[in-house]
Amino acid sequence: MAFEFPKIDPVALDLGVIQIHWYALSYVAGFLLAWQVARYLTRLYKDDRRPNATDIDDFISWAILGVLLGGRLGYVLFYNLPTYLDHPLEALKVWHGGMSFHGGAIGVILALILYAKIKKVEFKRLADVTTTVVPIGLFLGRLANFVNGELFGRTTDTPWGVIFPRGGAEPRHPSQLYEAAAEGLLLFLILFALMHVKAVRGKGGVIAGAFLALYGAFRFVIEFFREPDVQLGFFFEAVTMGQILCVPMMLVGSAIIIWCARCQTPSQKS
Repeated sequence: MAFEFPKIDPVALDLGVIQIHWYALSYVAGFLLAWQVARYLTRLYKDDRRPNATDIDDFISWAILGVLLGGRLGYVLFYNLPTYLDHPLEALKVWHGGMSFHGGAIGVILALILYAKIKKVEFKRLADVTTTVVPIGLFLGRLANFVNGELFGRTTDTPWGVIFPRGGAEPRHPSQLYEAAAEGLLLFLILFALMHVKAVRGKGGVIAGAFLALYGAFRFVIEFFREPDVQLGFFFEAVTMGQILCVPMMLVGSAIIIWCARCQTPSQKS
């Protein structure tokens, strides 16, 4: 038994001269929701140390640039470099698709560092607030991947397998939904709960480290169900590029958790 892929039009709104895709709407909705939740999270800190809600209003544009520029550059470098070396102008055609989470993560990290330094905001706290809301965008983005029938999983005989239009006649794992559930919903609930624990929240950087470690772990496992990128295939006949990129995330995230948990924090009411 398998499910036929539902006939979902990837175009949410056709205005004739312009088409608005569900994928683009997922980005817009993700940024808006993350922005508002991040503003709420700053109120959990019962002191006047920054970032505050006004900083979040200011930082959102920095984060958007980090996601879009880093995500695109990451895709070019990690997933399709030979093609873009031959056709460099294709790298500018973002409407053709191609975004890398790991590249977007690097872009946001750079945005965090620059914003904290320029605006004189506490980096660890800003990182904790930001990484807590990132899974909101991941959740919506993976749902959009499913709507587009892209980034589907490997073939399966499970009863919930889906026959994707571009995936051949065999049913495949709906790995986009696995990622939406784990990297999006579950990860958000865990980080959101940790932000409400005073002892954890008070150790700046622990939540950001937890995001890196947990995302890396969730993504590494789900990659076993996801079809590898056709232009890359498997490395060492066993692992995918996504899994390779997740290993440093897990290691760095774990190191950050240990280091920040041991750091002395100033006396504060938070």
